[in-house]
Amino acid sequence: MNYVIGLTGGIASGKSTASDYIRSKGYPVLDADTYAKKATAKGGPAYQGIIDHFGADLLQDDGEIDRRKLGAIVFNDDGERKVLNQLVHPEVRRMMDADKDRLAEEGHVFLDIPLLFENGLDRQCDITLTVYVDQETQIERLMERNGFSHSEALSRINSQMPLSEKRDRSDEVLDNSGSKNELYAQIEDFLANIEK
Repeated sequence: MNYVIGLTGGIASGKSTASDYIRSKGYPVLDADTYAKKATAKGGPAYQGIIDHFGADLLQDDGEIDRRKLGAIVFNDDGERKVLNQLVHPEVRRMMDADKDRLAEEGHVFLDIPLLFENGLDRQCDITLTVYVDQETQIERLMERNGFSHSEALSRINSQMPLSEKRDRSDEVLDNSGSKNELYAQIEDFLANIEK
């Protein structure tokens, strides 16, 4: 049986590290963030709606949307984040579904979706897999990676479903509190189990 596996986590949880490792093992990984970038790029299906709602002040010199400016708006205003999600998510889902259906005929396929549970996309998956870290580790990693202050990091983290809730709702959990090699070993165990 070929599985559709929903991979999720929170910001700075290590989900991208897990996703990259799974991809390196030859599994197709469809990344919702990549589809979102395509949808919001100049000429993309969500581009004009974003400009119409949030204003041309978001545009860089090359006509692309300044993602940092947009992020500063939506991570500080739940209403504006909902508007952005309503513009982008249907396009992401449409593009991802087309690729998922094609690839699932050939073998297991992973869907790397940060908002897997929030958007009910877990219902399209045979297995859900969450990359988990405790909140203090998440804050430290986000501060180091993005240069955020503690309050900025906490604001970004609090704008998402708590990782503990994702962990509790998930079929399988990868604990990323340790080293990368420890994470990789857990992934190897998971991959071995789905290949049985």
